[in-house]
Amino acid sequence: MTTSPLDRAADSFATELARQRNARGLSKKQLAVLMGFDPSYVSHVEGRRHRPTEDFARRAEAVLEASGAIWQRFREYDDLRQARNGHPHRELPQPGQWLPPGTGLVVERELASLTHTDEGYRCVIRRELYNAGTEPVTRYLVRVAVDRYPSDPGRSNRHHREHPLTFAELQLRAHRDDGSGEREPMHWRAKHDRDAFKEIWLLFENGDRRFPLYPGDRATIEYAYRVGAEKWGPWFQRAVRLPTRQLAVRLDLPATLDPQVWGAETSLSAEEGPLRTPVQRHDEGDRAVFDWQTDDPPLNARYRMQWRFRGRPEPEHDPAPDDRVRPSDRMRAAGVVQRGDDLLHQPALPFDLPAEEPVARGVVDRLAAALVRLDELHPFSKGVGIAAPQLGIDRAAAVVRPPDRAAEPVVLLNPRIVDVSPDTDEQYEGCLSFFDHRGLVPRPLRVDVEHAQWDGSRIITSYEYGMARLVAHEIDHLEGLLYVDRMTPGVPLVPVEEYRETGRPWRY
Repeated sequence: MTTSPLDRAADSFATELARQRNARGLSKKQLAVLMGFDPSYVSHVEGRRHRPTEDFARRAEAVLEASGAIWQRFREYDDLRQARNGHPHRELPQPGQWLPPGTGLVVERELASLTHTDEGYRCVIRRELYNAGTEPVTRYLVRVAVDRYPSDPGRSNRHHREHPLTFAELQLRAHRDDGSGEREPMHWRAKHDRDAFKEIWLLFENGDRRFPLYPGDRATIEYAYRVGAEKWGPWFQRAVRLPTRQLAVRLDLPATLDPQVWGAETSLSAEEGPLRTPVQRHDEGDRAVFDWQTDDPPLNARYRMQWRFRGRPEPEHDPAPDDRVRPSDRMRAAGVVQRGDDLLHQPALPFDLPAEEPVARGVVDRLAAALVRLDELHPFSKGVGIAAPQLGIDRAAAVVRPPDRAAEPVVLLNPRIVDVSPDTDEQYEGCLSFFDHRGLVPRPLRVDVEHAQWDGSRIITSYEYGMARLVAHEIDHLEGLLYVDRMTPGVPLVPVEEYRETGRPWRY
């Protein structure tokens, strides 16, 4: 006996409901109670004796936090039901339950395509947006970042200072499609302009009119730009900054260059690791096309595709520095105070905020500038921090740059650790003031830090894993301690020449 499409859609809903319920370890009765239904109702729906209602589907989605999966099955079923009843174009209420509280703009689908051409690289980003908030959206922030030599930050920084990325060469174009077939050009406005990094507001307006994305409405935006091969390194990264249902990435590379592609991902809860699903390749004439996709990526996750052309020789690297110059000598020449200086062994003086705000900002600016200079001396793949005493400044300020170079540096003013996790681990650390060696240092996997804002108010921020280690290291500096003071007695230091983890992140 055959079943109708409507019956099959109802079966799919019941199957998804049971899968989500079992995944959370709930009985049918427990789920019914949480949803506010009679205990037998869930059993009837899963047993196909009752058809799902909109209210039932919404409550199940909210209770099971199914990321929209239950609601999607219901929409498929209800579309067929309405079509059978003569209402093929009925618009269903917008699904809101799968969204985090306070959600505004949502990316329902993103397709990011990068094509290698004779002139360099052309990037096209297409995003299907849904306004789940309560206010109209009038602009959308996009970012363009380049890193010619990602494994050699110093060389890359020098390169981009000498050959900065410009808005003119990007040839940025953007448009909006509201589904009617009309393509509205979008104006744009620069927000940040740096040598290797641009932030740009795409505006929901042009010279003819404004077209905000109102609450409950959907629209597709697409923007494209170009970057020469001399500035674009062999990587393409997508960051999840808004709730996203589906993310797809496509690389279109010349097959004659014999490309090899791989990928990595990282999130707030996990260090960098390989992509969870493989990159798929297919050839189209003389092009090698690589596709990868993920559903419901977590917020703040980052996915990086990398490649190398086996049919092209690798570029030559800069000559190695003179081996007779010690790493600590290079740090000393860069203005970093070295171990043995009394200033590194005494607590730093706190700022009186907000009265000393100009002084504090001046110190932080000097610390941030020092980190930029230091990037030319060493690849800080684990992240890096610097405290004011390391520049000969007896004040309680530090700046920490996360391993992800696109992330904003963390500024710590008058910080103190107020809580730590009971779980610890040991990892090798280096220190700008003791750079000839690496040491195995035990640290908590989480630290809660109370620190001051510019206006003198204090907040508590929690840091985990690698960031917890970096932050704790810098707070030690402000308290007159070096990492050697934290090492287990009897554990030897490792000369930097023998250390084999340079250029690799900490493992958790």
